[in-house]
Amino acid sequence: MTGPIVLAELSRTGVTARLSDDTAAALATTKLVEVRTEGAGQWRLLPNGRVGAVRIDGLDVQVRPKVGISRLLFLLGYASDPGFRPEDVQGKAEPDLWPALAESLARQAERALARGVRQGYLTVDDSLAVLRGRIRVADQIARRPGMMLPLEVRYDDYSTDIPENQILRTALRRMAAVPRLRPDLRARLVHLDTRLMGVTVLRHGAPTPPWRPTRVNAGYAPAVRLAEIVLRNQSAEPGPGGVTIAAFVVNMAKVFEDFLLTAMREALASYPGDTRGQYPVLLDHERSVSMHPDIVHLINNQPVAVFDAKYKREDPTAGYPNADLYQMLAYCTALRLNRGWLIYAHGTNGDRHRVRHTSIELVPHALNLAAAPAMILKQVDDLARMALAPVEAATL
Repeated sequence: MTGPIVLAELSRTGVTARLSDDTAAALATTKLVEVRTEGAGQWRLLPNGRVGAVRIDGLDVQVRPKVGISRLLFLLGYASDPGFRPEDVQGKAEPDLWPALAESLARQAERALARGVRQGYLTVDDSLAVLRGRIRVADQIARRPGMMLPLEVRYDDYSTDIPENQILRTALRRMAAVPRLRPDLRARLVHLDTRLMGVTVLRHGAPTPPWRPTRVNAGYAPAVRLAEIVLRNQSAEPGPGGVTIAAFVVNMAKVFEDFLLTAMREALASYPGDTRGQYPVLLDHERSVSMHPDIVHLINNQPVAVFDAKYKREDPTAGYPNADLYQMLAYCTALRLNRGWLIYAHGTNGDRHRVRHTSIELVPHALNLAAAPAMILKQVDDLARMALAPVEAATL
């Protein structure tokens, strides 16, 4: 392959490519695209509700997000941490995901390390010939009964091998190995990696160590947040037939749902009650049909507002073009609510639907994810205010 295969996120026709059976099978395992055989070694690649980039030996496949790479990274970051800011991912504009990720990570890591590699205290368990710290008595008796040395001890060590540096170095190491990076960009990543010499590189599949932003590590936080995004969504592993796969793949429906839950929690924090995700509710008296609306706000443990995240509107040509409305009607009925909000990531606000013979109103509401991050959050604030206004009025 001489160049990447690039698909738009919402493309319905996809592209055809000549692939070996092993490569096609490996590509299918990433779930970035749907892979359909067309015979004679030809395969049709169709977007599959995910965006990202995959490298399989000499094959590059990219599905570019409709909202753009910078906005995608903002949604990913904010969903995990509402303190994640737009400037954490804004950098040099890149048309491809791999270089965009690498450029953003390199820029943030350079800022983080500008004042030197941060150190911190670590609790270390060790076996030593001299006393340091305190003896772990239970371990000493269990491991070395009747022996004085070595000592099983626990002590605090001031070191660079702290969680923030481990996360950052691992992300830098992995990004330096991805395809389609300019030589100068790859060299920056390698140089930053060497700045963190002696810091543990996390194994593939290992959980990221816990850390929390503080006043002391504030200069590190943007780089570590971005590094966590890389580690959560990137993989590098052998695929079918022994081919090597490097992938950064995200499910856009899940990204939107997670972002909306976090943003709504923040927007509704000033109101009474609490906001819950995947709220369990039963549809029938027999308690055999369970449902889980994406977002429910409760006051005194009573639901007062329900929202469901819909990354795409139902296809009007599908067999059940109004399935979103049917689903929200069921939520409102089971929760005893007069209004339900269907939140879409595209399009414009649709007409409200007043359900016949009931007092239920179903409200399609679109967010413009192409807007600046601050404006996206303002749209969510406005939505929260509209949804809770009837509740506030009823309590006056």
